[in-house]
Amino acid sequence: MTVLKIARMGHPVLLERCQPVPDPGAPEIRRLVQDMFETMEDAPGAGLAAPQVHVPLRLFVFRVRPDRSSGAPDDRVVGNTVLINPVVEPVGEEKHLRWEGCLSIPGLRAAVPRYKRVRYTGVDCDGRTIAAEVEGFHAGVVQHENDHLDGVLYPMRMTDFRLMGFNEEIARTEELAQHAARQRAQWGLSPEASRPG
Repeated sequence: MTVLKIARMGHPVLLERCQPVPDPGAPEIRRLVQDMFETMEDAPGAGLAAPQVHVPLRLFVFRVRPDRSSGAPDDRVVGNTVLINPVVEPVGEEKHLRWEGCLSIPGLRAAVPRYKRVRYTGVDCDGRTIAAEVEGFHAGVVQHENDHLDGVLYPMRMTDFRLMGFNEEIARTEELAQHAARQRAQWGLSPEASRPG
């Protein structure tokens, strides 16, 4: 197996609509999938789409680790999974903001509107059908990776660019907010007490 080079935002392969995989069981597709799993784990990431490794085909790999799942019944934990020629559909119209990063946009995160629940189908390298209806982190990562197959990067989905920043700055801001909340609680103050009137 090989760790592949990840295309970064600005590379044209990330902006094109990918072609269907004609033979999911072909040796070169199996090799690509294994290399993508290794690349995803090495990065480390929660998902990786074929165009991110310079291959404009309709497939992506992903995983949902226990520490990423919300714990909701349909936010299923899954190990390394491949979806070839996927179809992803929203279940209902409800959306929410979800913080996302992307291996093709290193160092940044943003709040992206995503459907709360989705249904997806696809096949694996043995032609077996993979189908699920999911929510939470699981739904978000599937939507994010499927977008790559249509040449869509998460900034194209954003509605408020104030909710984008460098990972370190966002982490620092979250840490400061948690510290302020602990101090307010220690003094018996409501969260609103520290806000300007």
